[in-house]
Amino acid sequence: MPSQRNTAPKKPRAVLDNVFAFSPNRDTLGATAYLIVEKVVNILIDSPPWNDRTQAFLQEQGGVGCLFITHRGSIGKAAQIQAETGCEILIQEQEAYLLPEAKPTVFESEIALGDSAKGIWTPGHSPGSSCLYYSGGGGVLFSGRHLLPNRQGLPVPLRTVKTFHWPRQIRSVQTLLDRFTPETLSSICPGANTGFLRGQTAIADAYSKLWALDLDECLQAQPLL
Repeated sequence: MPSQRNTAPKKPRAVLDNVFAFSPNRDTLGATAYLIVEKVVNILIDSPPWNDRTQAFLQEQGGVGCLFITHRGSIGKAAQIQAETGCEILIQEQEAYLLPEAKPTVFESEIALGDSAKGIWTPGHSPGSSCLYYSGGGGVLFSGRHLLPNRQGLPVPLRTVKTFHWPRQIRSVQTLLDRFTPETLSSICPGANTGFLRGQTAIADAYSKLWALDLDECLQAQPLL
């Protein structure tokens, strides 16, 4: 008899001691969601696959206090997650209308999530595209689809036919470079293309790799099909 493939969802993998990455989510076009486990409140970044294993894992970690949405494509089952966990949903104000069944908390340019995390509006990929910065672990940026690894595993902005505003996305990269330093930004956890990391759990030496980008050259990039 042919062997049957194990289709059970995989357990979230550790990125740092208190940061976990979920399996790619079909509801968000294969995007990767993350969980930061903190003493005060656990933070979910984007919607993970919503199944029994995810729910059990979240309960084991103490539940989820808030769900931060990095862009419209990562909403997934956010409304259901809020209804079943009671978590707060945080999303940039321009994309909150996409959650009519939920009760999101909106922000304009920045929002603090306790003392160690902050949401930062980085428009371009979509109108409300945002990143979440976490000060633990030497500084970690959860970049959604604003910055993704290319085939060499380097963090880059990727222009697609659905990109909302490419020049604004490039300016958002410069904003992050101006804001952080090699000492405050050590890693990037991308919201997609994680297979290009080739077994690594995050993009290391993140600030230096961003600094090496030629943003003028990036600006001339043609959309990927």
